Amino acid sequence: MELQRTGEKRDGRAGERRSGVPEEQRRAFEAVWSDPTGRLGWFRTINNIPIAKRYLTAGFSFFLAGGVLALLMRTQLARPENRFLDAETYNQVFTMHGTTMMFLFVIPFIEALANYMLPLLLGTRDMPFPRLTALSFWTYVLGGLFLFSSFLFGAAPDGGWFAYVPLTNREYSPGINMDFWDLGLSVAEVAAMGAAAEIIVAILRMRAPGMSINRLPAFAWAMLITAFIIMVGFTPLIVGTFMLEADRKGLTSFFVPEVGGDPLLWQHLFWSFGHPEVYIMFIPAVGIVTHIVQVFSRRPVVSYTLVVLALVATGFLSFGLWVHHMYTTGISPVAMGYFAAASVAISIPTAVQVFGWVATLWKGRPVWKTPLLWTVGGVVIFVLGGVTGVMVAATPFDHQAHDSYFVVAHLHYVLIGGVVFPLFAGLYYWLPKITGRMLSERLGRWSFWTAFIGFNLAFLPMHWTGLLGMPRRVYTYLDGLGWNGLNLASTVGAYVLAAGVLMSVANLFWSLRRGAPAGNNPWTGDTLEWSVASPPPDAQFARIPVVRDRHPVWDEEWEPESLSPAEVEPEDDEVARQLDQLDHWPTTWRGALVVSVASGRPYAITHVPGPTIVPFVMAVGMLLIFAGATVDALWLLGLGAATVGGSVIAWFRPMESETRAIDEVMNAHAEGRAGGMLPLAVSGPETNGYWGTWVFVGILLTAFATVVSSYFYLGGGPGPSWPPEPPGDLLRPVLATVLLAAGGAAATRAFMRGTKGGRTGWRRAGLAGATLLAAVYLALTLGWFRDSGIVPRESGWGSGFIAVQAFQWLVLLVLLAMLAAAQIWAWRRPADPRGGAVAWNASLVSYFAAASSVAVFFVLYVTPRLW
Repeated sequence: MELQRTGEKRDGRAGERRSGVPEEQRRAFEAVWSDPTGRLGWFRTINNIPIAKRYLTAGFSFFLAGGVLALLMRTQLARPENRFLDAETYNQVFTMHGTTMMFLFVIPFIEALANYMLPLLLGTRDMPFPRLTALSFWTYVLGGLFLFSSFLFGAAPDGGWFAYVPLTNREYSPGINMDFWDLGLSVAEVAAMGAAAEIIVAILRMRAPGMSINRLPAFAWAMLITAFIIMVGFTPLIVGTFMLEADRKGLTSFFVPEVGGDPLLWQHLFWSFGHPEVYIMFIPAVGIVTHIVQVFSRRPVVSYTLVVLALVATGFLSFGLWVHHMYTTGISPVAMGYFAAASVAISIPTAVQVFGWVATLWKGRPVWKTPLLWTVGGVVIFVLGGVTGVMVAATPFDHQAHDSYFVVAHLHYVLIGGVVFPLFAGLYYWLPKITGRMLSERLGRWSFWTAFIGFNLAFLPMHWTGLLGMPRRVYTYLDGLGWNGLNLASTVGAYVLAAGVLMSVANLFWSLRRGAPAGNNPWTGDTLEWSVASPPPDAQFARIPVVRDRHPVWDEEWEPESLSPAEVEPEDDEVARQLDQLDHWPTTWRGALVVSVASGRPYAITHVPGPTIVPFVMAVGMLLIFAGATVDALWLLGLGAATVGGSVIAWFRPMESETRAIDEVMNAHAEGRAGGMLPLAVSGPETNGYWGTWVFVGILLTAFATVVSSYFYLGGGPGPSWPPEPPGDLLRPVLATVLLAAGGAAATRAFMRGTKGGRTGWRRAGLAGATLLAAVYLALTLGWFRDSGIVPRESGWGSGFIAVQAFQWLVLLVLLAMLAAAQIWAWRRPADPRGGAVAWNASLVSYFAAASSVAVFFVLYVTPRLW
């Protein structure tokens, strides 16, 4: 088709236009974005809307499962010396309740909600990496089912959702219970990291024209900050779980004190994830609350800028709090003072947000619908939890309340009030958009008040049971301690809370059958999702909308605009022409708009992959790998590795739809037929893949910092427990480092020079050189380690040494795979611009590998000689 858009009619009024796209073109556009049909099509779907629906359903199902486990616990604790559950079963139920709620419900559910809502809020057609969305979903579901399957084998995890060592080492947990936890959780962690990468790139690059960074919706800001916290915060947990599993397999001794390991290292690794995780859950809830408060107050939130800055401050401060979980472990008073101050300081940005909501309600005209009730109820509960949070931040008080039911009460007031209630508010707010039908207002109010009363009845008495000395994590207690009535009240409250939740479930099913049609904008909302049909079409915005302020569906009086944002004329004529051309186009491949990060100005079109079964197959392969590692079955490991390897090859094979995009857009530009059409982002910094690789490098950097910190921690920092003699024979490590750092960087510059300038010889030679140097580094360092006599399981220092060196080996294996792919492109299809994209992405990992090799050499071979 001709790229110059025709048939556009304007009626002469400012800010208004009508689309004259032919019906045939509309049908072709809708067909290219439609989901595949049939049973196999269900596994091939990668569109964000159906995947997000499944994600939400799975997350809520895990929430209900975790709730059932909680009721079992409360039934056991309803009276003293109860025999409803024995100690072993209670430990399994307790561990799986915490694991389910913290890892399988809140974070995946929030990411699922973001996958659904962000394209609608941002005014784009899909997420940037839909195959990664599908992979995240399948790995999450399969990992969660794998974890719950442990009940079928009588081997459910029983070491607590925090998995403290040495109780979870093989000596004290000899079965495969904690292997299920370690490896099953790793699958879910992969899903969370993948979703975070997608969210970052989507928010920064895929937005409606005019949506500058200071016009982002509050939920988009919240998810952007959350994704960065996930990227940095989840990485120590992934490193820690692999360390723990290596210890359990007898390969290392990171946490074995008899040979120089340290159990406290696990606590540092776990809580450096665990406390940021609280804000991974809380910050998205802040975004949801902000949307609901301003919509139902009928005015913009008071001080949008301060609310956003408070979100950023909360995310930054969240990484300075983890040690307040470890006040009783014997750390220095200076460290405790720092972390106590940080724990109190984080209440300041939280207070800014709360006061902003209160001021918005005060100055607005509140409409007390169910979403606002859940919101305000959650804020009230959260503020009460924040008060007790300041109490446990004080070191002397925490020494008295630590590991008591007071802390259980505080945790649930913060998480349920600050996260779960806002999530229910968000469901009542956005479900009409998702399902196209309204929920029952009466049943919603009954659900809220039942849950609100039940929650306080369940958890308020725990403050007193904790202060009366009841420790957490106990399966029973003696009569006559003064806890009987309080525990019975908590159990009754738990069942009342469960009844309130079930009312909302019933409300959803009632709505799907009998709910009134929602229409486009039932709440008179202000953001872009309320400008499209309910439920939205597969490609949410056939015509890309234009944004001129933070409330594109409200006018200056905060009432609904008379025009859809898709009918608003851009102020720039060039942008108007570009959007005209994108109206219901392309029709033979999936395309979306890419904008500049700061201003939101269009600068490219990006190809969006279509349906494929590869993400599902890859997730199955990953599950087989972790299952094989759990039961020590090499054949399962091999089958899983082969499945993942084949999936990776299929993932990066050239796509026919991308070939059509290149032919249609790039050739049109080359032949002068583009008519002002935006270029196609195929390779280099313009592509989403390049930005995604930067996120991957950030994850690698965080992992490297984690293993290096662990190495120094086990070495005493350096100190008396440092190895008495530094590692000898520096020739091979020096040669390997110099070759990789200097030669690798030069080779990378060579193949990038060839990629940019179209010089095939430079590109091939540089790729071959980089590949050779990476392989030489692996050979030299592996040979040195084999001859060194270091046995990781015999010392904590040796475990730290291999952790640092093995990380570098892993980076090089990833780099070799990327370089191999780039070489295939360079030799088989040197003129294809997609090969340049692989080279660009490999260059980022190559530079990181060169820099990290120098750091590894300094850490492992130089620092022992300095002390």
